[in-house]
Amino acid sequence: MIPVPTRRFLLFAAVFTAPLCLAAGQEGKSADPKEEQAEILALVQLYTQSIDDANPDEGAKVWLTTPDASFVHPLGEESGWDQIAADVYHKLMGQTFSKRNLRVAGEPSIRIFGNAAVAEFHWDFVATLRNNGNEVHTQGRESQFYVKLPDKGWRLVHVHYSGPAMTMPSNGNF
Repeated sequence: MIPVPTRRFLLFAAVFTAPLCLAAGQEGKSADPKEEQAEILALVQLYTQSIDDANPDEGAKVWLTTPDASFVHPLGEESGWDQIAADVYHKLMGQTFSKRNLRVAGEPSIRIFGNAAVAEFHWDFVATLRNNGNEVHTQGRESQFYVKLPDKGWRLVHVHYSGPAMTMPSNGNF
């Protein structure tokens, strides 16, 4: 039997050196953060184009097309790429609107965390309702979570969007 102090040392060594071993095993050198931010920005632009076109095939170039993807919005939530493609791209964007124009308002904030990244931005959306031709104009904010996969590069795995922040009337306490 291994003495308790030795077991603790081995556990400590395993826990704290495993991440270093994994990092050392990754192919290539660490990427330039500015290059990775530019890659994510290009994906945000491709994402907005896929929404404008209501085209899940374009969206599939951005999204992780597995059951792990998710999308949270004011009308509900979608779990998995198949549901995102059906409910967001086909129904919400394709069947509800005849024209769509989603634009990022201002400069997105993109932060890289190793093989994960977060993009945050405000958006401006102008669309034409298919059923009556009326124009719809909404604004909001969006957070997107990306992961970098060895065989696919950066992929969007989660979107959360909402309307603009609302100012609450003050009661003098805040």
